[in-house]
Amino acid sequence: MEIASKPHSADEAPPAQPFCFLALPYELRIRVYEHVLVFPRTVDLDPANTRTLVHRLCLFLVSHAVHTEASRIFYSRNTFRIFPIHGRFFHTKRPLLARLPPTYRAHLTKLELRLGPGWTKPPKGWVADSRLGLEDAPKVHLLKVFVECDPASSDVFDGFRHGEGEEFYTTFCVGLLSGLFAGLPALSRVQFDAYPSVSKTSPLLKRLVDEARANQKIVLWGPERGWDKIAEVDLAQRAAEDGIGIFVREH
Repeated sequence: MEIASKPHSADEAPPAQPFCFLALPYELRIRVYEHVLVFPRTVDLDPANTRTLVHRLCLFLVSHAVHTEASRIFYSRNTFRIFPIHGRFFHTKRPLLARLPPTYRAHLTKLELRLGPGWTKPPKGWVADSRLGLEDAPKVHLLKVFVECDPASSDVFDGFRHGEGEEFYTTFCVGLLSGLFAGLPALSRVQFDAYPSVSKTSPLLKRLVDEARANQKIVLWGPERGWDKIAEVDLAQRAAEDGIGIFVREH
């Protein structure tokens, strides 16, 4: 015996029909993925991910097709921190990159190296070796280096420095950067930025910039201190002094 469905009244809206997301043009699907999965902050191992990140990554579970498209956007458009700085994960032997499957590392394009935390005794896991799986990240073209402090730049750090001397942390950081250069052959640009206590002429930042230039990397400056704007002015001034005209074609 069939039960007749109750007819809808004129004022009652018809039941909502499921929307076929994959029927959208690919360009529109990309815009949706970018809105949901691209973040202004660097992605890192952090307990806050359970409330800010994990629920969005559930998008990966919708279907194989959605997973393929969404994971490519998430891993290629965001910046990922190489070594964690949150206290809960600071001394982990498995940084974020080491925890990612090779298929995800293959999509990475931007990484960040945060320097300063643990300057008296860097964690043993802060080593640019095979555990990071850098060989699986051939598309990484930009490395952001953020310097929180420079122990060699001020007497304030006297009495707290590593037993090997004030040059210890500078040497450690330069070696770390050199190791990343060796493991990321496609890396072409390095963006430097720092907290206000660190100047462009501080020993640590100067050595890092010199190392980048010695490895034929394009040196960029980050937005934290407005150095990126200063760099643009310097470039225009240098061009003017060299007699090089800067032309803009009108369309």
